[in-house]
Parts: sequence; structure tokens; C-alpha cells
Amino acid sequence: MNSRTATLIRLVKRDKYLLLMFSPIFIYYLVIMYFPMPGVIMAFKNFTPGKGIFSGDWVGLKWFIQFYDSIYFWRLLRNTFLLAFLPLLFGFPIPILFAICVVEIKNRAFKRFAQTITYLPHFISTVVIAGMLINFLSPTDGIVNILLEKIGLERVNFMMEPGWFRTIFTSSDIWQSFGFSSIIYIAAIMSIDPEMYDSGKIDGVNKFQELWHLTLPSIKPTIIILLLLSLGGIMSVGFEKVYLLYNAATYETGDVLSTYVYRMGIIGQNYSFATAIGVFNSIITFILVFAANQLTRRATNMSLW
Repeated sequence: MNSRTATLIRLVKRDKYLLLMFSPIFIYYLVIMYFPMPGVIMAFKNFTPGKGIFSGDWVGLKWFIQFYDSIYFWRLLRNTFLLAFLPLLFGFPIPILFAICVVEIKNRAFKRFAQTITYLPHFISTVVIAGMLINFLSPTDGIVNILLEKIGLERVNFMMEPGWFRTIFTSSDIWQSFGFSSIIYIAAIMSIDPEMYDSGKIDGVNKFQELWHLTLPSIKPTIIILLLLSLGGIMSVGFEKVYLLYNAATYETGDVLSTYVYRMGIIGQNYSFATAIGVFNSIITFILVFAANQLTRRATNMSLW
């Protein structure tokens, strides 16, 4: 047994419990993310179900061209980008501001209460969230329409109006995630050396100057890393929530790449075409993440790689 093997065995024995804790995550990504990768070849073939992923004639970029020429191409691309970008644009600063506010709260009981209330929506099932939204926005007995009627306004069928879909999706996404997302920022702020704040107080800085020149620069690496990770999923809008909220009347603003892949692949059984759309989505995501990483590296000298 050579020295490298002996060292590896020694490290495995030393960290066996950590490796055991990590194994479910490793198995998940191995089975869900890596094992299906050979199926990408279906995007370049005329796949026939039941004959294996390597069956069928080679068609090259036929399905990609067909998708690009489709009347739905730009609509799907626009909807996917907007439904991912709007929560990022309006929702990304909110956890940061909330974390700053929580750290400044002196009453411990109220601080715990505020954190608990804002964390809870994250643990509610997406199905339950969608059901709540549909009930609250119901045109007949929904609480929102009842309030609108009470103040003299007309009832609105929110779930059937394409113009309301992005607002409903974005606002509910922010409400559901901002509390839990703030945990990392709270931890980052709490790790700042208190002596830096004491020095600032001696120099006579006010709260705004303390926030702008001390707190935000100190947590800037955390903000950048989380922003880049968020950009990694900008083209992967949550299928479940969109699928539960949209309908044929809101396809114009609610139909995204993932729901279109579901309809073409699972319902329409056009597996090669659906695979091509998924590959296209992955390529766009990679380009966005790579470009954002390069821009961040040039601007701040910080990046994921």
C-alpha cells in the first residue's frame, strides 16, 4: 500500500461521520443531476420511446431550429427571464435590509418573534402557497376582492388576467423567501468586529454612515457570492409554482421554458424536442453565470472561480 492510499484511508476514518452526513447530498446530485446526463443526446436524435436513448436517427440541430422558429420562442424566453429577474431585482435587497433591521433590534423577544414570523413562509409547501393565493384572490369570496368591493372598487379576476400574473408571482416569491434568505446576512453582520463600530462611534459617525461605510462593505463578499448563485438559477424559474398558478388564459405572461418542456415532453411525448429546449435553457444559464462572474471579478476582484 503506497503512502497516498494510506493517507486517504486515514482521512476517511477520521472524517467518516462527516462523510456519512454528506452522502445523501452526494447521492442526490449523482442520481438526479449526473446519471441523466447521457440523455442529452436525445436533443440531437429522433428519439423513439422504448428503444433506449441512443436509438433513432441523428438529426443534428433540427429540434433547436424548430424551437427557434416557433411562435412561442420569444414569449417563453421573455417570460422565463422576467419571472426570474423581477424577484431578483426587487427581492434581492430585501433580505439584506431585513437582516440589518433585525440586528439593530434590541428587544430579544421581539427579535425572535420577527425572525420566526418571516422564516415560516419558507417552510410552507409550494402547493399550499399556491392554494392560499388562489383562495385570497378568488373573484367571488377572496379576501382581496371583498376588500376592494368594500372601498368601492370593482372585483378583479386576478388569476385569469395575464397582466397580474407577474405581480402575483413576484410578490409571493419575495414574501416566501426573504426571511429565510436573511439568515446568511444576519450571520455575516454578526461576525463583524464590534470594535469597528466602537471606533466609528468615537469618530462621530451616524447610523447611515455606519451602514454605508462599515456594514455593507464588510458583508460585500457575501452579497456578491449570493448574487452570483442567484444568477445561476435565473433561467430556472420554479416549475411547481408557475404550473400551479398559471392557466391557458395567462400563458401570455406566465408560460415559461420549464412548463413548455413539461407540455411538450410529458403531455405531448415529444421527448427529443423537449430535451433540446432543456439543453438550450442550460446553455443560456451557463452564459449568464459566466458573464456575471467575469464582470464581478473585473469590478470587485471577487468571483466564484
